[in-house]
Order: sequence, then structure tokens, then C-alpha cells
Amino acid sequence: MDTKQANVERFNTIASQWDSDPGRVRMAQKVARAMLTALSPTGQEQALEFGAGTGLVTLLMAPKLAHVTALDSSAGMLDVLRQKCEMKQLSQVETIEGMVPDQLPDAQYDLIYSSMTMHHVDDVPALLKTLADHVKPGGRVALADLDAEDGGFHSEAKGVVHHGFARETFGNWLREAGFADVQFSTAFIVRREGEGGAAQDYPIFLAIAGKPGS
Repeated sequence: MDTKQANVERFNTIASQWDSDPGRVRMAQKVARAMLTALSPTGQEQALEFGAGTGLVTLLMAPKLAHVTALDSSAGMLDVLRQKCEMKQLSQVETIEGMVPDQLPDAQYDLIYSSMTMHHVDDVPALLKTLADHVKPGGRVALADLDAEDGGFHSEAKGVVHHGFARETFGNWLREAGFADVQFSTAFIVRREGEGGAAQDYPIFLAIAGKPGS
């Protein structure tokens, strides 16, 4: 079993318990609210979320959007998302199982967003170039992940390819992919106890960028 498949199996196994971590839920809520504040959606946007998981971000995003295609590689996580959408009557959310970048739907979107997924992606610059092909002219991306860190955030978790990203580097990747008006903010700061009991902060950045109009 390769690393990607092992990662999928891990998420399938823990899907039913994923939302039981209050810190994880709070982080996703903070990221979603930061996205909504930065984007000010009109309610007409056709959106794609990759790495949707159990929908912790999309449950807050979807009511402000016309339609959300929620993509994730874990069938177990998507099962949980579908159950929550049914309970909350979020009929504008469609779920699709697949990996990025190779299994993105063959469509273009007004908005593509993601939270805490890119550190699992081998070639992030290639992913960003593929995302640019799936964003309509005048559309935007909203991407949240960890600032560059020492590896302590995930500890021994499997499937982690990058220990966060330097904002300057990530911004350059976005511009090289064809995006413009790149803006960064700090969506949330996760505080965890490190070695010796000392607290350590892990900032989560939010990058907003637009695809130039035709």
C-alpha cells in the first residue's frame, strides 16, 4: 500500500470520530469565518472544496454559496458529510470522492477553497496550476494551511508531506500558477503543549488570490 492509499485508509478509519475533537472543530470554524470575511460571497458562487473531510468548513460556507462540490479522497469522511448535510438540509452540497490534482471535476468554478489539505499534497505548485485551470476568469481561490513549522504539529501522523509553508514561497507559487492579487492573513493560531510542557503556537494562514478576468 502506497503512502496516499495509507492516508485514505487512515481517514476512513477515524472518520466517525473526526468531529469529536473540539479543537479541530473550532479551528475549522475559525478558518471558515475568515474565508467568509475575506471573500464576502454574493450567494451566486459555484464553488469547489477539495479535502472537504466531514464538512466542518463547508457547513459554514455552503449557506453563503449557490452550490458546493465537496471533494475528498476518503469515502468515510464524505459519508459523515452527507449525513450532516441531510440533517441540516443543505441541498446545495454535492460530494465527490477523488484525489487532487488528478481527480478534480471537469468544470470551472467561481471559487475553490480548502483548509489543511495542501500539506498532504506532494507537488503543491503543480496543484495550484491545475486549480488555475478550474477557476473561471475573475474567480478566486481561498487556501488555508500551516505556516512553516518544525514538524511538531502532526508529530508522527502519516501522510504529511510538508511541515507547513512559508508565505512568501506560497505566494510566489500562486503567482507562477497565474493568480494575482495574492493576500495573506492569519486565520487562526493553534496553541499546543510542546516538549517540557511549554506552549507552542502554530499559525494557520489564509491565502486569497484571484484569476485575472478575460
